[in-house]
Amino acid sequence: MVRRPVAWIVAVVLLAEALGIAALNWFMATAVDRQHMSLAGLDPDRMSMSARIGAVVFGLYFALCALVALLVAVRNRPPAGLGRVLLVSAAVVHALLGAVLWGLSGWPAFVYMVAVLALIVLLLMTYDHPDGVGAEDGRDASGPGPQEGPEPERREDDTPAAGPVIPPAPTTP
Repeated sequence: MVRRPVAWIVAVVLLAEALGIAALNWFMATAVDRQHMSLAGLDPDRMSMSARIGAVVFGLYFALCALVALLVAVRNRPPAGLGRVLLVSAAVVHALLGAVLWGLSGWPAFVYMVAVLALIVLLLMTYDHPDGVGAEDGRDASGPGPQEGPEPERREDDTPAAGPVIPPAPTTP
């Protein structure tokens, strides 16, 4: 059985990101609360509470995505159903955040978001067919499968009728 380390890496990165996002939002909520900040007349208590709620929600979201990646790594099977939807949505979130961070924070944050996006997409693509086996008929997915469509024409001696035979190019010594 072939083990792919991509799922383990994605699980660790998403778990670290979940903790980082939750800690950053919680810190921002604490700063707003202690300094009684207000934006356009909004209540500082509501702003700090919404930042704390955002910390919990986004932390749990990325932790759930990390759990899906961990299950993919342990089972060595592609994500299905809600797990696949979660990973695709995490990829979309990273793409959008990367585009926004390019303008707000510069290229290091953009590169990080694109790297995580690439890891998630790689996870989704490498586990399409587990262990190189086609999902529907059990044949090896690395080689060509049976030809679809009509049978090729045959000559009287039961050899396939091919196009014109092209002789090999002459070689020079």
